[in-house]
Amino acid sequence: MKQLEQKILEAGIVLNENVLKVDSFLNHQVDPQLMLSIGQAFASLFEAEGIMKVLTLESSGIAPAVMAALQMNVPLLFARKRKSLTLGDDLYMEKVYSFTKQEECEITVSRKFLSAEDRVLIIDDFLANGDAAIGLARIVEQAGAQVAGIGIVIEKAFQPGRKKLNEHGYLVHALARIASLENGKVTFAAEI
Repeated sequence: MKQLEQKILEAGIVLNENVLKVDSFLNHQVDPQLMLSIGQAFASLFEAEGIMKVLTLESSGIAPAVMAALQMNVPLLFARKRKSLTLGDDLYMEKVYSFTKQEECEITVSRKFLSAEDRVLIIDDFLANGDAAIGLARIVEQAGAQVAGIGIVIEKAFQPGRKKLNEHGYLVHALARIASLENGKVTFAAEI
């Protein structure tokens, strides 16, 4: 997605060869017009998959996921990273390691929002090692629902996330694929 790649080049900050900071438009401050375009791109890419719900992880995945859900006219569901008193105990739970935060957290989704009939599109802001996407997929599978696809806003193609997702047989589309962050420079890879 050229618009996203251009935004990454203009506003992304390479912190080191493994970390790209995009807090000015994706995961702190949000560019709503870009998110709308991202939602349209995901809706187009997964149009044939019979998506019934979109699932993401709070908080950075919410903006692109809500726009995708809006374009598909389906509900958005997000997994929580911290247990809320209002959720109760009837939850699907999975442990997920965050590459960016360098910590493990337990993500939860209320059982009342996922059913075996659902075909779910998982949306995530970044794909690095694949742990968040796999954790979300496991929650979908705990419900007996089907992972219809995984949409990634920015993939760090030099890390093993895509390989892990492919090994599980998931349909994966990334809107921007980064081949390298070496020497403080973003180099893009082609979508595969």
